[in-house]
Amino acid sequence: MKRLIAGLMAAALMAAGCGGGPSSGSGSDTVKVGLITKTETNPFFVKMKEGASAAAKAQGAELMSAAGKFDGDNASQITAIENMVAAGVKGILITPSDTKAIVPAVKKARDAGVLVIALDTPTEPQEATDALFATDNFKAGELIGQYAKAAMAGKPAKIATLDLAPGITVGKLRHDGFLKGFGVAEGDPSIVCSQDTQGDQSKGQTAMENCLQKAPDINLVYTINEPAALGAHTALKAKGIDKDVLVVSVDGGCTGTRAVQSGQIAATSQQYPLKMAESGVKAVTDFAKTGKKATGYTDTGVTLITDKPVAGVDAKDTAFGLANCWG
Repeated sequence: MKRLIAGLMAAALMAAGCGGGPSSGSGSDTVKVGLITKTETNPFFVKMKEGASAAAKAQGAELMSAAGKFDGDNASQITAIENMVAAGVKGILITPSDTKAIVPAVKKARDAGVLVIALDTPTEPQEATDALFATDNFKAGELIGQYAKAAMAGKPAKIATLDLAPGITVGKLRHDGFLKGFGVAEGDPSIVCSQDTQGDQSKGQTAMENCLQKAPDINLVYTINEPAALGAHTALKAKGIDKDVLVVSVDGGCTGTRAVQSGQIAATSQQYPLKMAESGVKAVTDFAKTGKKATGYTDTGVTLITDKPVAGVDAKDTAFGLANCWG
């Protein structure tokens, strides 16, 4: 009886394609790649998903995708990791919403033999994933800080920083990069207001309104991304001071780049989600073919975009930006 049961179990495993060899016509030999983004609505992640889908198709792989319900939704990302591991993905590409809280789930996936690559946002610690494909977010902030310093041309700065949220590495890296590029330290008296926006346009507007109540003479605004920058511009325009305040940002989406072109934003640092996604998918399919894992950090590039260049800071104009934007 025991032999009969064992034989039936072995047959069932072979029929399910779990015996280790290719299964003719079953599709079980197709490499599965998981993509988990912070949200499905942010144009940055929409473009990332499009890039991953196209890359998977080109590589003959199958893409499984999931996203948080909102920026910061760690629970949904954990569930997505668990579901993808159970579905037999070879690798998972993830933009972590909570860079610390996601680490135990990432470890479980890696322990199960799944390659895990962070896109855009590193985990804490960065080594919690096998590899990271991302913009150098510190450099992105540093570029717009350098630009702002030169553009202010010696005028005393009254700075508002419209940040992301506590505990998210991408926000801290951009913020710290901006301060270094501008040449000030955290707590400097020139920083007259700091507010979190979660990268949201309406929250960016509210944050700017709050800052203007606190310090009506603000003349320089750093924003975590272009939605926050456009929210800030709305608040500044309502006060009739939008022409008097320099706004700088990060992302390089098409909407943001057009805002640079129209003068709502002075400059932005453009990043490239398509390249992150394409590189991530290729790394997973290469791992499936060769067993070699991607490791370490791969810089996917950043470019300062402005139509009002300043001496000493490399930049491209909005024609370049629009040719390479997303969203």
